[in-house]
Parts: sequence; structure tokens; C-alpha cells
Amino acid sequence: MKKIAIEPLQQPDRIINYWKKEKLVVAFIIVFGLGFNIATVLGPIYQGKLIDALLRGYGMHTVSKLAVTFILLISAIQFMRYLKRFYIRRFANKTIATMRLMIYNNIIGKSYVDLINENTGDLMTRALSDVDLCVEGMRKFTTEIFDTGVLMASYFVSMLYYDVKITILGALFIPAAMMIAEKLKNIIYKYSIAYRSKSSVITGMTFDYIENAMLYRISGLEVQAADKYSLELDDLQNKAIKANIFENAMQPIYNVIAMLGVIIVIYWGGTKVIEGGWSVGNFSTYMIMFAALATKASKAAKLFNSVQKSQISWQRIKPYLGEYKSKDPVPNFDEDHTDLVIENLRFQYPEGKEDIISNISLSARQGEIIGVTGPIASGKTALGQALLGLSPYLGSIRIDGKELRDYSEYERSQMISYLGHSPQLLSDTIYNNITLGGDEDITAVLQDVCFEEDLGAMPDGADTLVGSSGIRLSGGQQARIGLARTL
Repeated sequence: MKKIAIEPLQQPDRIINYWKKEKLVVAFIIVFGLGFNIATVLGPIYQGKLIDALLRGYGMHTVSKLAVTFILLISAIQFMRYLKRFYIRRFANKTIATMRLMIYNNIIGKSYVDLINENTGDLMTRALSDVDLCVEGMRKFTTEIFDTGVLMASYFVSMLYYDVKITILGALFIPAAMMIAEKLKNIIYKYSIAYRSKSSVITGMTFDYIENAMLYRISGLEVQAADKYSLELDDLQNKAIKANIFENAMQPIYNVIAMLGVIIVIYWGGTKVIEGGWSVGNFSTYMIMFAALATKASKAAKLFNSVQKSQISWQRIKPYLGEYKSKDPVPNFDEDHTDLVIENLRFQYPEGKEDIISNISLSARQGEIIGVTGPIASGKTALGQALLGLSPYLGSIRIDGKELRDYSEYERSQMISYLGHSPQLLSDTIYNNITLGGDEDITAVLQDVCFEEDLGAMPDGADTLVGSSGIRLSGGQQARIGLARTL
């Protein structure tokens, strides 16, 4: 299978850079967008010519020639439309992938202190639905620049050619529809923020219920949890209705307002036909153009509202978009000789007010085994977490003479293995849970943790899927797999 490389983006918090990144694709969008929308006005014009040719009794040769020209013209216009939409969709898909890559890199690059303060549901909502909504707004904006902006200009210029007065008078109602849409943007902004926030809450609750389904069941809390979830879903539904009603329900109103000018067009245009200033074909062409112009104007009004909604999603994901920083792939330490020196170590959990451990000093050399004992809540786990270097600490932790905080995250991950109270298994195979994607022989570590007999009883062996958080395994099996990974 061919892999598609997704290149990181510099300054991803500037939305214009996503268009700059796809220069070639955007160039195709511009070429085919302009070609399609400028040529579209030729359709009604040739349709009018064909109507006049039929009404005036032109010969079959002339009518056939106009008909073939009309069909070929429409085919060419639609082909350019297809190419324009193809490249716009390609731009949207690549932008979604780029944004999610940036968010992923941001999340995995966050400090331990920042990560424990994040809400899982909110992160999932931002990385998935907010990215989709943001890019959908970018796609619609890119599309409507041509399908609305350029096309409206093309129709308006062509209509001026037919009659300046009718065109200006008939188009007077179009700005009114756009002004109404502009006035509604603050209401849409308010309701959309409430809806996105509630979506994050629902996502977090869903994640929690899936992860703790067994706890709710054995505790007899399934009904209460379901009732609470149902109430939150009702609230989400109400917020969704409010967020979408002004964007979607207003579309027919915009259309009616923009189309009010048709009264002027019918009156003055009909008069010109009666007086001989226009042919029936001219009137037909003008009516088609005006109807298309009014329809596009109503879509432009709706576009204002769609862009407003996507701006909310952009503001939500923007803090999670940062410049790509690659990890140091080469550990810079002596793998064959290592010593550890701790002096006056103090540590407290994030946002803590009191030291969990204080004035800890010790030294250790390669090959030594050191046990740390103490009563519950005496700081044993805190000492282990301090030695990971993931949280700020006071005092000194030196490995091979270099302060622990001065090593890169990658270097620390290659120097320190840690198994806490939870094995934290991935929803993957036993082999991948131990190697974390590496290609290594796990026979020795399986022997060390006495897992060979368990593995032999599993039909798929090391390829056995452990399920979400290792749910398919017993607690002891989960712990031994976690220990095998650490070793």
C-alpha cells in the first residue's frame, strides 16, 4: 500500500498558511474555478439564442448547429466544475490531515503537568469534529469565492449588457439579504459556542462510560448513568437546534428577499418584449440570469453564517496548533555505564502546596537494585514520578553527571523505564503492547514475567488482541505484560 506523506506546517496557527501549503492545488482551483464560473453565463445566452431560432423558424441546419454548440458548451462547463470540485475536496482532505497531525504533535509534546489538566472529551472533540467544521468552512469559503463571488459578478456584468436600469433596480434587494445575514452572526456565534462546549462534555461522558462500563454495572449505577446521559443528550439536541436554525432555516428567507426584484424584471422586461426591444430569447436569458444571481446571493448570505460557525471551531483548535518539532532520534548518553546521583530532592504534584517528598539524597550505579519501602501515601510513587522527569522538581537528579531536566524527552524515554500502578495497555496485540511497535524478540522478557504458559493457552499467541485497556485479560496478565514492556 502506498503511503501518503503529510508534511508538517510552519506557523500552523495562521489559517492563510494552509492555502499557501497547497500552492499547486490552489492554482488548479483558481484556474478551473474562474473558467467554470465565467463560462457558465454562456449557457443561458445560447439557450436564448436557441429559443429565438425556433420561434423565428430558422432552418434545421442552424437550429442543429446551435443545439450541438449548446450541448458541447454545457459539457465543457460541467467538466471544469468537476475539476474545480475535485481539487477543492483534495485541498480539504489534505488540510484536515495536516491540522490533525499538528494537533497530535501538540498533544504528545505537552508536558505531563499540562496533560493531566486536559479533558479527554474536549481534546477528542477539538481534534475530530472541530477540525472537520473548520475545514468545511474553509472549503465552503474557497468554493463560494468562485461559485458565488465570481459567478455573481459574471451574471451581473452580463445583465448590464442587456439593460442597465432593470439590472440595477432588480438587484437592489440582494444587499438586504446579505445585511440580515450579517446582523445574525452574533446570535449564531453565541449558540455555536454553547453547542461545541456541550459536544465536548458529551464526548467526555461517552469516553468515561465506555472505560468504566463494568464499574457502573457491578455497582448498580447503569440506570442512573443512562438517565444522566439522556438528560445531557437532550440538552445537546436543544443547543444543536439553536445553533443550526439561524444558519439553515434562514436560507429560504434570504432567497425570498433576494428574489423580490423579479417583480421589476418581469414588469420592465415584459414591457421591452412587447415593445420589441427584447426578443423572447433575450427575456428568457435575462430571467435565468437574474434567478441564478438571486439564488447565489442567498447562498452568499448563508455563507457568512457558515464561516462564522467555522471561526468558532478555528478558535477552539488554534491553541493546539504549534510549529512541528521533531524528536531527537539519537540518545546522547552512555548505554554501557550509567550512574545516578540524587541530592536534596523535593517534589510535589502539579498545583500542590506541600512537598510529597523532601530532602531525598542517594546514589546508584549500574547493576544495583534498590528497594524503597514505606507506608501508604509516604511518597514512593511520587519518587518514581520525580525520577521520570515529567514534572518539575527541586533539588538535583543527575544521570552520568547531567541534570535530568536537561535531557530531551526522547533521551529520558531511552534511559528510564517505569511501571506504575496501572499497566496502561493499548488496544492492540500482546506483542505490540510489549514492543510498542518495535521489532524485537520478546521471548526472554516473557520468561522473566512468567507469561509463557498463559501465552501458550492463547490460540493467537503473541498476536492476541488485549482489547481496550486490556479488558480481555485478567488483572494479573495485564500487570505482567506491563512489566514485560518495562523490562
